[in-house]
Amino acid sequence: MPRGKHMANSREKKRKKSQTREVREIRKIPRTQNRRETRETSQTHETNPYTISPYLSQEESEIRDKQSKNKVQPTRKRKKEKSNKQGFLQGVLTLMFSQVLIKLLGMIYTLYLTNREGFGDKGNGIVSSSYQIYAMLLTISSIGVPNAISKLVSERVAVGDHKGAYRIFKIAFATFAVIGLVGSLMLFFGAGVIAKQWLQIPDAEMTLVALSPAIFFVAISSVMRGYCNGRQNIKATARSQTLEQVFKTALTIIVVEIVAIISNVSTEWMAAGATLATTLATFAGFGYLYFYYQTIRREIAAEIKTTVNYKYERVKTIIKKVLMVSIPIALTAIMSSLNKNIDSFTVVRSLKEFLTEDQALAQYGILGGKVDMLTSLPLSINVAFATALVPAISAAKAKRDKKTIRKKTSFSLMVSMLIGLPCTVGMCIFAGPILALLFPNASAGEAVLQISSLTIIFTILDQTINGALQGYGKLMIPAVSLGCRSNR
Repeated sequence: MPRGKHMANSREKKRKKSQTREVREIRKIPRTQNRRETRETSQTHETNPYTISPYLSQEESEIRDKQSKNKVQPTRKRKKEKSNKQGFLQGVLTLMFSQVLIKLLGMIYTLYLTNREGFGDKGNGIVSSSYQIYAMLLTISSIGVPNAISKLVSERVAVGDHKGAYRIFKIAFATFAVIGLVGSLMLFFGAGVIAKQWLQIPDAEMTLVALSPAIFFVAISSVMRGYCNGRQNIKATARSQTLEQVFKTALTIIVVEIVAIISNVSTEWMAAGATLATTLATFAGFGYLYFYYQTIRREIAAEIKTTVNYKYERVKTIIKKVLMVSIPIALTAIMSSLNKNIDSFTVVRSLKEFLTEDQALAQYGILGGKVDMLTSLPLSINVAFATALVPAISAAKAKRDKKTIRKKTSFSLMVSMLIGLPCTVGMCIFAGPILALLFPNASAGEAVLQISSLTIIFTILDQTINGALQGYGKLMIPAVSLGCRSNR
C-alpha cells in the first residue's frame, strides 16, 4: 500500500475516534450552577422517557424514535379497546336497567287493570286483540328502523363521515314520518271493519281508534333512537323509553279511573282509556327525543365540520339503502307479530265452539295479558344486547376489527344464557305461586304459563344471535329462520 494512502486512513480513524469521544462527553448532563434548571431537565427525561436527545446522531435518533413509537402505539391501542369495551358495556347496562324498570312499571299497570273491578281478563282480551293489530301496523311502519338507522349511521361514523351519517338521519326521518302517518290513518279509518269482521270483537273498535295516532309518533321516534344508537349514545334511547313507560303507567291508572266513573264501569270504554294512555305516552317519549336533539345540534354541527371520507349519495339511494336494511330486520318482527295476530283471529273463534263468548275472551286474556307479560320480562331485559350489538358490530366491521366482533358476540351470548336459564326453570316450577301472588283476583292460567316458559331460553338466544347477525350484515338469516320456525 502506498505510504500516502496509509497515512490518510490513519488520520480518518483518529478523526472518528475523536468525534466519538466528543459525543460521549456531550451526552453527560453538565454540572450547572442553576440547580433548578438541572432538576427541570431531569424531570422532563423522567416523565417522557421517549424524548429524543439533541446530542444523538441522526441514525441513533431514528432508532430511538422507532422504539418509542412501537412502545406507545400498543398502549394507545389497549386504551382505545378498553374505552370501546366500557362504552359497549355501559350502553348494555343502561338499556338493561331501563328495560327492567319499564317491565316493572308495565307490571304495575297490568296488575292494576287485571285486578280492577269491571276490567279483569275480559278487558285484557279486548286490549290484547287491539294491540296485536296495532303492533302489526307498527311493525310495518317502524320496527327494524332503529337497528337499520343505527347500523348505517355507525358505519359512517366509524370512518369519520359524520356528514353522511346526518344526511341518512334526515332522509330517514322524512321517509318514516310519511309511512307512520299512512299507518295511523289506516288504523283510524279501518277500526270498525277490523274489530267487527276480522277480530269479531266489536268492543275493540274504540281501542283501535285510540291507538291509531301512536303509530306516527313511534315511527319518527324510532328514527331518532336509531341515530342516537348509531352515534354510540344509547343512554338517550334508554331515557326516552323509560320516560314513555312512566307516563304510560301513570296515565293508564288516571285515565281508566276517570273513564270508569264517567261510563259507569264499562269494560269497553275502560279498555279504550287504557290504549289512549299508550298514545299519550308515545307522544311524551317523542317530546323528550326532540328536546334532546335540540341540545346536541351544535355538537352535531361541529362533527360535520370535521368530516372525512364523505361520499355523496342521492336521496333515492339512501332511501333504498335504509329500506333494504330495515325490511329484512322488520320481517323478523313481522313474522313474530303475525303469529300473535293469528292467535287473536283464531283463539277466540275456536274457543267459542266450546265456551261462551265471555269465557273464550277471558281465556285469550290469560294468554295475551298475564302469560305474555311474564314470559316477555326476561326477553325485554336481554333486548339490550340485541340493540347494542347492531351498531357495535357494524362499526367494528367497518374498521375490519374481527377480534372485537368475536369478543362482544361471545360475551353477549354468555350473559343471555345466564338470564334465560334461571327464568325458564323458575317460571316452569313456580307458575302457580307466581300467578297467585301477582294476580290474586284472577290467578288462572298455571298450565299455560308452564308451557310458555319453556320457550324463554331459546327465544333469548335467538334474540342475541339476531342482533349479532344484523350488525354483521347478514340481514335475511334471522327472517328466514323465523319463517321456517313459523311454518312448522
